[in-house]
Amino acid sequence: MTDPDREPATPRTPLSWRVAVPVTTALAGVLFVTSAISSEGNDLRQETTDLPTLVEQRREKVASAQQTVDDLSAQIASLTDEVDNAEVSKARKETRSLRAPAGFTEVSGPGLRVTLEDAPRDVDEPGLDPNLLVVHQQDIQAFVNALWEGGATAVTLQGQRLISTTGIKCVGNTVILNGVPYSPPYIIEGVGSVDGLYAGLSRSGAVQTYRDYAERYQLGLTISPKDEVVAPAYSGSVDLQYAKRLD
Repeated sequence: MTDPDREPATPRTPLSWRVAVPVTTALAGVLFVTSAISSEGNDLRQETTDLPTLVEQRREKVASAQQTVDDLSAQIASLTDEVDNAEVSKARKETRSLRAPAGFTEVSGPGLRVTLEDAPRDVDEPGLDPNLLVVHQQDIQAFVNALWEGGATAVTLQGQRLISTTGIKCVGNTVILNGVPYSPPYIIEGVGSVDGLYAGLSRSGAVQTYRDYAERYQLGLTISPKDEVVAPAYSGSVDLQYAKRLD
């Protein structure tokens, strides 16, 4: 029987809960500290989600990291120059002789500028595939290859030097080049004989296909000669990360 004058006893907390609660609290504290360190004092869930702002933020981070790489590379070069050794000096001369053809020196001279841009948003046809209204990786690559075929001594995309190992990758409606995202318009410049570069473009079937789509769907295409095009030295990585040997 239950005594009505007796206050109910305080229920006992199971031992497992008495142990789990402080452990959980401690783990939560660790997570809070880890989160604070990871965010470096910034909000991990930022309110800004519009694509242009995110692209610009990413570009700034990559530019900062690239500056660090450039500074370290300059220090390595300086320390290497201080080494007084016949074999090292020979290797250094051989390396320097290969820098220009490999794209590691600045090149300037007359050339062409090609600008590619998505079609206006108001372009619409019943049943039209929206992929036909945007610039794709293969479109950019077609113009780059045509300029090289036309005798270009250097080619840039968005001001970045392109070399034989450069990969151009599309992610959504942006292009990733050496880890940096870019939105259209895409500017391709080639250094070389203007007549030769024009000829290279005219011989490319892929470029002609883009011209046809540009006329039909209003894709942006501007080709203009330039008295001077400056192609900066390539400063990215030359490691082949996805190469596969062919047997």
